[in-house]
Amino acid sequence: MSNSEPAETDVRWMTFWEHMQELRTRLVHSTIAVVAVFAVTYTLRFRLWALAQRPFIEALERLTHKPIAELQPWAFTDLMEPFISLMRLSFWVAGFISAPFLFYQIWGFIRPGLYDRERQLVVPFVFITSAMFIGGAAFAYFEAFKFLGDILFLEASHAGLRANLHIDAYLDLFLYTLLTTGVMFELPVLVYFLAKFRLVTARWMLKYWRHSTIVIMVVSAFLTPGDVVATCIFFSAILEILYFVSVAVAWLVQPGREKI
Repeated sequence: MSNSEPAETDVRWMTFWEHMQELRTRLVHSTIAVVAVFAVTYTLRFRLWALAQRPFIEALERLTHKPIAELQPWAFTDLMEPFISLMRLSFWVAGFISAPFLFYQIWGFIRPGLYDRERQLVVPFVFITSAMFIGGAAFAYFEAFKFLGDILFLEASHAGLRANLHIDAYLDLFLYTLLTTGVMFELPVLVYFLAKFRLVTARWMLKYWRHSTIVIMVVSAFLTPGDVVATCIFFSAILEILYFVSVAVAWLVQPGREKI
């Protein structure tokens, strides 16, 4: 072998049981990290609840034109409900905060199968995946919930209904929306790796963009919260934008960057 050839002999294929051991190690590390952060977030559970309810309280304020201090839309029928709900909120917040470390553990699991030049992507991988996930969750909190709250409360107002919400049902909607939107924002990262391994190309994605639009509409109908058509359209539009961002990512990754 000449000295000019890149050294790619550092990859050692792991056995099935070695993969299982590596997965176990990464899961243990991830669990310890989330539990450690949870010990902190649980002490802040009441502040976290104030932040979690704020998007819908503000939507209710816009609809009723009453001060936030006068709005009391929450109720419970089970004495354990507030305790369990606040604990669950604290746990999920711990998971969101631990996202960079969790993505690093994912990288650590796939790292043994990569070459040296690919292993150097650890910092960009962790940074970009964390930024996209947290960015998606932040978008859901500051923008998607504003839209969702206005739509759902307006629907309830037209039906003559008064808000008397259970916090566990609200947290289901709140956490589900944040998590789903955060995962949606990982689409460009997924396409990056697919393009890196030449499983997709920008030209192929543009060729089938109409098909992807149909798939996006179907997925949004099943995954987005609420049974309102406007909600489905809103999240479909977000996914469609992310799809074309992913096309640009695939084009940047492909060698030669042929015209599309």
